[in-house]
Amino acid sequence: MMVTIDAQVHAYERDHPGRPWSAVLHGPPEVTGDDMVAAMDAVGVDGALLVSPFTMYRYDASYAIDVHAAHPGRFGLIKPVDPTDPAVADTIADWAATDGTVAIRIMMTRGVSTDAADPGINRVLAAAARHSLPVNLLCWGRLEQAGLLAARNPQTMLVIDHLGLQQPFERPVPAEPFADLPKLLKLAAHDNIVVKITGACTLSHEPFPYNDLWDPLGRIFDAFGFDRCMWGTDWTRAVATDRYVTRGRDRIDICKISRYSSSLSLQSSCSDSISPGRKISRASRTAARRAGWTRGRVAFRATSIF
Repeated sequence: MMVTIDAQVHAYERDHPGRPWSAVLHGPPEVTGDDMVAAMDAVGVDGALLVSPFTMYRYDASYAIDVHAAHPGRFGLIKPVDPTDPAVADTIADWAATDGTVAIRIMMTRGVSTDAADPGINRVLAAAARHSLPVNLLCWGRLEQAGLLAARNPQTMLVIDHLGLQQPFERPVPAEPFADLPKLLKLAAHDNIVVKITGACTLSHEPFPYNDLWDPLGRIFDAFGFDRCMWGTDWTRAVATDRYVTRGRDRIDICKISRYSSSLSLQSSCSDSISPGRKISRASRTAARRAGWTRGRVAFRATSIF
């Protein structure tokens, strides 16, 4: 039986004095851990990689840790880290020792150096390698830098967030949302780079089933292979660009799709003979295998993540 893993979701409380937000993230005003599990259950998703939302909580992953503790076996944890912090290596060591952790993240659009030789960024990548933690990179507009970092740190697994492309938070979609796709495809030459196929629906000019996505996604699969593509939704951020969910008072209702996988089912325009359903199934299995996932338990051992 195939286990379905979503490679990126966010959970967060409403803004309150006990855990105040730093800023407002596009999406519902609240998606608690309970809300997220209910949404996953409604569409048959077994588990997810829970990324602590930087917009709200910056480098504080305490809510994600609480959600993981409340829902054992459903989430692996990813925390943003600050490459400008001289003590970031200690932060990463502490995170690696925390129950349920699977990776770290650098927000490379947030005042982080554009220099691939930057000591802070490379300090993060070296520490991550020592603890066998992949590094998620939000690096739209910086794909060349990501390639240089991969070359400088061959022992560190880099995960390119959201196809490496800037994704709109609300309509309209840019006229050429895949303009930087050739830069992403060049990164396939680096064996230590994996791509998250997350938030892809935000790049479509068409309604579900997003027929204008299949050709560019097929090119990504052809370049990286399914073993280096991780399927996911990031659905809480995508609500402003697609009717994925509706809010009803204090709950989240799935209204757009019967299963997560149908949101990214691939059409026959992709270049090989694998059926559309099997394509996305393989991308979901990649997330499961790379997370060392077994049903009812997350076995996020460093050696089995990538």
